[in-house]
Amino acid sequence: MTSNAAMFDVGDYVVYPKHGVGRVIELQDSEIAGMQLQLYVLRFEKEKMTLRVPFNKAEGVGMRKLSSDKTLKEAMHTLTGKPKVKRTMWSRRAQEYEAKINSGDLVSIAEVTRDLFRPDDQPEQSYSERQIFEAASSRLARELAAMEKTDEKAALQKILVILNEAAPQYYEKAE
Repeated sequence: MTSNAAMFDVGDYVVYPKHGVGRVIELQDSEIAGMQLQLYVLRFEKEKMTLRVPFNKAEGVGMRKLSSDKTLKEAMHTLTGKPKVKRTMWSRRAQEYEAKINSGDLVSIAEVTRDLFRPDDQPEQSYSERQIFEAASSRLARELAAMEKTDEKAALQKILVILNEAAPQYYEKAE
């Protein structure tokens, strides 16, 4: 590798905002359109996808290391808060939720997870609400799993336990 030093090393877990947690599997020198480029080669196991990101674009696209312990604590605390119920049109809310998920910000993703969570004794969500909830909770679980060196299923279970414990104080029992 020449010129600018790598911010991430092979084996590091990183967060790419639009795709979630991936792992740097290689640092690569490539010639593209006559230009020498240094690339991070990222592997996203869940999506079975490989992504190449130029060193000089990594920061600009929001690629970052896993969150700090402080940010993780803040995100977990966010899950216990009162869900924010917005009365705007669903299409507008859905766009806001998608933007928060794709921001890569762990606390914003936790907000979406909390706001769209429904306990078992509550009325069903619409299909699109459920899809966005699953995308947010999965993204949150993958980063939690990477940070706590566990698997996504265990991390998701931990998130659901937190949400279910907080839910009774915010939801009336459905008759």
